[in-house]
Amino acid sequence: MTDPLSSPLLSLSQTETLLDGLLDFYPQAIRHNQALLAQLRQTLPWSQDSVFLYGRTHRIPRLQCWIADPGVEYSYSGKQLINHPWPETLNRLRDELNKAFGLQLNSVLCNLYRDGQDSMGWHSDDEPELGPDPGIISVTLGAERDFSLRLKGTTRQNSKLALPDGSLLYMKPGMQRRWEHAVPKRAGVSSARINLTFREIIH
Repeated sequence: MTDPLSSPLLSLSQTETLLDGLLDFYPQAIRHNQALLAQLRQTLPWSQDSVFLYGRTHRIPRLQCWIADPGVEYSYSGKQLINHPWPETLNRLRDELNKAFGLQLNSVLCNLYRDGQDSMGWHSDDEPELGPDPGIISVTLGAERDFSLRLKGTTRQNSKLALPDGSLLYMKPGMQRRWEHAVPKRAGVSSARINLTFREIIH
């Protein structure tokens, strides 16, 4: 029996452009999404790391894994992430994304939200290692969760987008300058979600 994950994983068809052209949403972009979710959940070296914020150390409310080319380093909130090598399936997906979007993605931050109580706070992906105007690809596998958005410098949510299983966001150059995003807790969600944010780290 042929492994479905050995075939192409990307299938870009319908798309919706949002935020004045800064965000493209593909609701059905990943083929064999359930098989990919199961493989990554079982095989990636997940860990629950801590970050230093506001003078205190906090355990992050999710599991994560940083995968990148050799020598590519990344840190946020004072935490240097451990670089893990590319699994074959994610490496192929990275190659497909580079070809489809004309990018040079060399890393992916994988986040595992175990249920609706795991979350991600407000932030922009604007670390110096990403360059001044990064293009970032975000893939959702598993449970649908909300992607909340607000303008930088404000405290009120402007909008939210429900991200279904197998969906993809292309956060285009310029978005991180203007917008922050978050994945809030969601009551009633008992199943897991994996989010893959592919990015190019500038050496």
